Amino acid sequence: MKALLALQDGSLFEGRSFTGEGEAVAEVCFNTSMTGYQEVLTDPSYRLQMVAMTYPLIGIYGVNEEDMQSDKVQVEAFIVKEYQPDYSNWRAQGSLKDFLKKYDVLGVEGIDTRRLTRLLRMHGAMKGVLSTDVADPQALVNKARDWAGLVGVDAVAQVCCQEAYRFEAGWPGPPVDPGLGRRAWQGGRRFRVVAFDYGIKYAILRCLERIGAEVIVLPAGAGVEAVDSLRPDGVFLSNGPGDPEPLEHCIQTVRGLIGRYPIFGICLGQQLLGLALGGRTYKLKFGHRGANQPVKNLLSGRVEITAQNHGFCVDLKTLDPDEIEATHLNLNDNTLEGFRHKRLPLYCVQYHPENSPGPHDAFYLFDQFAAMMDRERK
Repeated sequence: MKALLALQDGSLFEGRSFTGEGEAVAEVCFNTSMTGYQEVLTDPSYRLQMVAMTYPLIGIYGVNEEDMQSDKVQVEAFIVKEYQPDYSNWRAQGSLKDFLKKYDVLGVEGIDTRRLTRLLRMHGAMKGVLSTDVADPQALVNKARDWAGLVGVDAVAQVCCQEAYRFEAGWPGPPVDPGLGRRAWQGGRRFRVVAFDYGIKYAILRCLERIGAEVIVLPAGAGVEAVDSLRPDGVFLSNGPGDPEPLEHCIQTVRGLIGRYPIFGICLGQQLLGLALGGRTYKLKFGHRGANQPVKNLLSGRVEITAQNHGFCVDLKTLDPDEIEATHLNLNDNTLEGFRHKRLPLYCVQYHPENSPGPHDAFYLFDQFAAMMDRERK
């Protein structure tokens, strides 16, 4: 079935739907990972975006339950150069096509993803419409231009959990009442960690379990009082989609937690910390999305190859240099990839050390969180 991608600048790309009829309006971005398409598809940070994979052949190893990063496909649509229907892998439980159809997400192949990537890489992220209704291409272009976009939109509300729950043995567990206080914890593990869900990935929660943490996940709208009731050893601020600046309640909550508990933030978690500390964020011309981004650790001098997925960034110049120290720098564009507080138990990174998908260079950041919690509770 013929499909058409129309961008706000008037560019048109022809392809074929391999999932049937459909239409999606979203920001168009690309991901440079060679593998890990299922993790990309189920990452809540991709809400309100359609993803084009730069690797040309997608679908060859199918999909499976273990690689899910949330409870469903989160992207608005999926774009590939060539879809491979004949999957083969010992872990496979189904095809990519059936997976997308299950969640009513449009998948399109045959689009010139190299041309699309170069266009976005030169001119920045664009709004787009992907549709099997190709009768009026100009109408699709106009629809793309009329879409509000990501700036100023609270996308976290679309992906976060609605009630607190326990994460156990690698998967979401039963609901938890934070009002129970310390009685809400089961005990028997090294640490008690409260994780705020702004669009959290299962792989991150599994990494917290690996360092010996019992984890209770709170909705994005939970306040300081919920954390105080639980009295954890540490607080984790998760990844999530979209623009951080509209998340006023989240920013106020983070501000209230600073100095009260050891805090570790990833991706949107870093942006919320930056805003809570009085800094500003800005939208990148083209975001960082892939499993091969070089980042320099300014404390050790070592370079890490990292997995990334973000379109906004903290402006280091707006943070107080007497209080905040940059710890990581992106070597492609020199944007801020991590910072820490000079006095308080607080640090964060913009990239994804949980490596799903991606390299394992940065798991030490979870070990640092464990060491920080150990120090603070003595």
